[in-house]
Amino acid sequence: MAISEFEIKRCEREVEKFLNARRPPTHVRSQLDFGYRIENQSVELFEIRPEWRNPEKKMEIPFAKATYVKKEKLWKIYWQRQDLKWHSYTPAPSVQYFEEFLSIVNEDANACFFG
Repeated sequence: MAISEFEIKRCEREVEKFLNARRPPTHVRSQLDFGYRIENQSVELFEIRPEWRNPEKKMEIPFAKATYVKKEKLWKIYWQRQDLKWHSYTPAPSVQYFEEFLSIVNEDANACFFG
């Protein structure tokens, strides 16, 4: 089940604040930028970079995902490893509030999200 429209707007507002603090300077954004998407009950954060073979094309490289589990009223946290699969973020597999997810990603204590 998808999250409510109210929750989507709240997530969008919080992600925008997070991205504005993390985004590189304007002159670098053609080479590296950050974005997000909200699908069903998940919020996915990704890098936007030019493809190395064809710099005219942009590619999205996901690095963090939070999925809301309504039954448990929790956000589950995932990170994408080199195998391109989502893995539970074991230091904090779930949080109660979406803002906590963004705080964990921003802190990146284990260098899982930003290397």
